[in-house]
Amino acid sequence: MKLTLAIKFNLVFITIFAIGLVAAGIVADRVLQEQALAETRHDADVLISAAGAMQNYTAQHITPLLSNQIKYSFVPESVPAFSAIEMLQTLQSAFPNFSYRSTMVNPTNPRDRPSDWEAEVIAHLHDHPELKEITGQRRTPGGDHVLFLARPSRITDSSCMQCHSTPSNAPSTMIDKYGPANGFGWTMNEVIGAEFVSVPASEPIARSRAVWRSFMIALSIVFAVVLIVLNVMVHLLVTRRLQALSRAADEVSLGKLDGAALPTRGGDEVASLAVSFNRLRTSLVTAFDILDEDREAATVVDPLTP
Repeated sequence: MKLTLAIKFNLVFITIFAIGLVAAGIVADRVLQEQALAETRHDADVLISAAGAMQNYTAQHITPLLSNQIKYSFVPESVPAFSAIEMLQTLQSAFPNFSYRSTMVNPTNPRDRPSDWEAEVIAHLHDHPELKEITGQRRTPGGDHVLFLARPSRITDSSCMQCHSTPSNAPSTMIDKYGPANGFGWTMNEVIGAEFVSVPASEPIARSRAVWRSFMIALSIVFAVVLIVLNVMVHLLVTRRLQALSRAADEVSLGKLDGAALPTRGGDEVASLAVSFNRLRTSLVTAFDILDEDREAATVVDPLTP
């Protein structure tokens, strides 16, 4: 199969374009996915930091104010984790895909008991006390893709042990509200639970996919325009001029030496070839003229030969 110069050029360019497009697509997809996860992680950090700030505020300002009230009735709002959960549950009404849980292996409030996957994370944090946090991804029962951030919970304030060492030491009002079976036997500085923040990753990933598609479409359009422009330039600067040289060579091969001289503008390789071809044709014309003169001279001499 005979392939023209333009076809060969397009095959090479399309091959390079395909390789470049695939490479750019892979790199762009990886960068955008990492950016989406970084955005999700930032949202998780903001949420868990807000919970920590609420707990610190409650411990420093609310709990001391209610220290005497606990003798008469137990006020859950005096517990820092309870306040953080209530505050972020209010926030969840505006952002239902975000969630915060402060879970304990042996919680006082049954609602703080961990689910199966949360219990596995807490056990991992307990077995690896050097870990400050764990980040992972999971699927919700509804099929949503979420990123979770878990930080271990420890008892670092000895005053907390009044309520969580043994039922006999705990305030009677707390026993009346939650009973003597749960929330006791905790140990100082040991991982007893974890704070969990879950933020949706599906939306950032979907946005990154949309950006990736737009990028690939734009890149394909750019390559298509470049291909068209290069084809026009190759035709004007190379192919058309080479076709003129080819036609002139055909005419010379058929003995037609009186054709117009090829244009030599540009000073590039094709122009240099046209100059050489014009010089060759001029040399051929001169050579043929000399041959014609020699032939005519021989014809004049021949009648006198005996």
